[in-house]
Amino acid sequence: MKKSRLRNLLIVFMSFPAAFMGLGQTPAEKPSATSKAIAVLHPAAGSKVGGTVTFTEVADGVRVQAEITGLTPGTHGFHVHEFGDCSAADASSAGAHFNPTHQPHAGPDAAERHVGDMGNVQADASGRAKLEYVDHQISLSDDQRSVIGRSVVVHAKADDLKSQPAGDSGARIACGVIGRAKSP
Repeated sequence: MKKSRLRNLLIVFMSFPAAFMGLGQTPAEKPSATSKAIAVLHPAAGSKVGGTVTFTEVADGVRVQAEITGLTPGTHGFHVHEFGDCSAADASSAGAHFNPTHQPHAGPDAAERHVGDMGNVQADASGRAKLEYVDHQISLSDDQRSVIGRSVVVHAKADDLKSQPAGDSGARIACGVIGRAKSP
């Protein structure tokens, strides 16, 4: 009886410090939902196009802001593509337009369109293009419409917003992978 009582006291005594080992530490923070993402555009082979595209969650969708340089004056197709891979010289490694809902190609305002159909950017005489609009189809959340880890591609020609499957917008002249950005 004395041995078992002594053993129980020893167990309690040895367990006492372990009960306090985690005090003063805060639990690991859960990663917050992504509210901002960015793609840095790099030129495809034979191109001088570069820039940035920022995606910011807002109350009614995702604000898309693009600043692009090195374009020929005029209209250029602008899309999210399915893979976050711009390693091929011609940016073909980015895959097709991002289309998880299997819709036909269309313009950014169409009710039925590829999630990645963002229309066109308009370059001025100096080759600069700026674009800002709120997209109601793309997402920065962890759902099937999320653009995180995908790519933005700028094309040599205008997207006609109707030709299947990709708007007849020509060669890929810039590509950038969309990654999470530090939220403000």
